[in-house]
Amino acid sequence: MKNILLLVHDDDGQEVRLQAALDLVRALDGHLTCIDVTPLPIVVRDYFDGVADNVILKDENLQEAANKAVLTARLEHQSIRWGWIDARGNIARCVIEAATLADLIVLNRAPGARARPDMEAIANKILMEARKPVVAVPPRGKGFKAGGRALIAWDGRASAAATMRACVPLLKLASDVRLFLARVPDEPLDHEEAAEYLSRHGIHPSVQIYEGAIRSAAWLIGDEALMWHADYIVMGAYSRGRLRETFGGVTKSMLAKSRLPLVLGH
Repeated sequence: MKNILLLVHDDDGQEVRLQAALDLVRALDGHLTCIDVTPLPIVVRDYFDGVADNVILKDENLQEAANKAVLTARLEHQSIRWGWIDARGNIARCVIEAATLADLIVLNRAPGARARPDMEAIANKILMEARKPVVAVPPRGKGFKAGGRALIAWDGRASAAATMRACVPLLKLASDVRLFLARVPDEPLDHEEAAEYLSRHGIHPSVQIYEGAIRSAAWLIGDEALMWHADYIVMGAYSRGRLRETFGGVTKSMLAKSRLPLVLGH
């Protein structure tokens, strides 16, 4: 887990993304690749207004060029390995195409105060199509505490297993790891195989099992993270879980509401 891909764009969430990416690169002794995407103008009523189109694109180019100058000057003083990709087009599509050899993709979890770009929609599309773990940071996050406590929301499904496997190098850095699962009555959910898998990598998680009346999966995960003082949450995205409200259905809620960084995979 060495190749960290960071979406760079002059929006309200950029600083939060950057700080999280820098923390991850340092903790993992990795390489940061910044992809700076200049969006193309949107088609309105099936035609382009050529003059307005050129003005919008020119403004976007100037804004991103200024943003690049500021960020590259900062990165020169960060004592990390890094590179830069300039792209033009749909933001999500450009990130997906650049993520072929990425180990982690760092994005915002929810849109900021500005209407454009819609970071929530971008994160959802990348999650669905990139098939790489995505670190989705909260709007007012303060970096990524790789050496802190990692809560794994375990539902026994392929997306949760794939995300956990991919995140082993990151989980090895955690001070504590906990497997959290919710058992629906008369439908047992096994955690032992997951715990054994982690133990073979030198990670010895504690296990917390919720048993009782079915409640919102987002509430259960968030409450456990709060009580256990987790620093980030690892979970599979958009897959069926064992609760009446599936873990898959809760992905969007977690993206919108969780106060912690999420590491999501599909």
